[in-house]
Amino acid sequence: MGKEFVKEITAMDEDFAQWYTDVVKKADLVDYSSVRGSMIIRPYGYALWENIKDELDRRIKETGHENVYMPLFIPESLLQKEKDHIEGFAPEVAWVTHGGEEELQERLCVRPTSEVLFGEHYKNIIHSYRDLPKLYNQWANVVRWEKTTRPFLRTLEFLWQEGHTCHATDEEALEETVKMLNVYAELCENILAIPVIKGKKTEKEKFAGAKFTYTIESLMHDGKALQSGTSHHLGDGFAKAFGIQFTDQEGKLQYVQQTSWGFTTRIIGAMIMVHGDDRGLVIPPKAAPTQVMIVPIAQHKEGVLDYAYDLKEKLSKIARVGIDASDKKPGWKFNEYEMKGVPLRLEVGPKDIEKGQVILARRDTGEKITVAASELEQKLPGILEDIQHSLFEKAKNHREEKTYQAFEFNELKEIFAAKTGFVKAMWCGDRSCEDRIKEETGATSRCIPFDAESIAKTCVCCGKEAQQLVYWAKAY
Repeated sequence: MGKEFVKEITAMDEDFAQWYTDVVKKADLVDYSSVRGSMIIRPYGYALWENIKDELDRRIKETGHENVYMPLFIPESLLQKEKDHIEGFAPEVAWVTHGGEEELQERLCVRPTSEVLFGEHYKNIIHSYRDLPKLYNQWANVVRWEKTTRPFLRTLEFLWQEGHTCHATDEEALEETVKMLNVYAELCENILAIPVIKGKKTEKEKFAGAKFTYTIESLMHDGKALQSGTSHHLGDGFAKAFGIQFTDQEGKLQYVQQTSWGFTTRIIGAMIMVHGDDRGLVIPPKAAPTQVMIVPIAQHKEGVLDYAYDLKEKLSKIARVGIDASDKKPGWKFNEYEMKGVPLRLEVGPKDIEKGQVILARRDTGEKITVAASELEQKLPGILEDIQHSLFEKAKNHREEKTYQAFEFNELKEIFAAKTGFVKAMWCGDRSCEDRIKEETGATSRCIPFDAESIAKTCVCCGKEAQQLVYWAKAY
């Protein structure tokens, strides 16, 4: 029965893109809407997002930020104020031209991001050094008119948080940019079990209008990279465009230094592609909507359901526990919760009750563990922790196996022609070399890692003196 059920999912190695689409649909994470490229996030998918959101929101508040909400619409004149910014977003902007039957005198943009809205607001509320820093965050939806779309990874509308902060000095803004990148990295690694590489984007790849962009990059099962979170030092570009000034302690007028940083529902796509397998989702326990699913065996027999419900009540104090008491066969239930990536399945039937035990099945390894019912509360947290740790280590090992080095251009081309993964190679810092690498290999610069070693003295592309080590990869 299991094999038949899994036929509904395309094998990963056969067609990874189709595998991904099958999994998000079959696991009830999303459904398609009537608008191309827009997704309906179903309860299971939204519960997953809520867990991630709650974990991140707590960390954002712990670092001193406050949540606010900005309007959905941006007047065209306001968007035009920061030239580099609007040029960077122009191809993806959705415009509102009519209100009811009437044509608007000025077009309204449906927010692709909110720098200009925060800029206009900050101009009105910041006057003195005493008003700084301003540490705001917004949970919202944004719209970007993407040409090609895929659930979670790239959709016309997606959910995210966007932090926007103002500081008195460049040093404070830099500290904020680093701090929030570290918050994202810690969340990815400790909650989602996704190992990340922290680094700086090249000038070409940085956020439009930013002084520079820091990023966390992760590697998917198929060897493609995914940008998993970004933190931007905006400098005083937006401050000058919007006139955000404050009087410093010496009575002089200064422009604020700003940052912005964002983390989106795209991370769910990353989690699916890092941990999933041919049976469907694999969700790390700390992110899972249901950590333990109880499946009663021979539940029509006296006492079995009562026992299962008692177990649920007891275990719910230490974990997120579900129970499936439907009349579907146990085999169907096993497949269903494997497909949905529930970290642990708990089986209990008349024989188990008699022996005072339960059977635990791990989703990550398939291993079945017999545990005495009296020891269950004591042992369960440790098993969940072990699953969490194992998933991280497995993903980290996979990334290391798919990380290569290249010293000459032909070598770089050969690697990307034959393999997928990260390639570490030195770069002279010249945009023309970056463009040529993309043109001839399809790979882009992912980041200049913070902890970079120097592996050669010359650029992998032109042979001139190298400035930095760069991680290159084909990416989503």
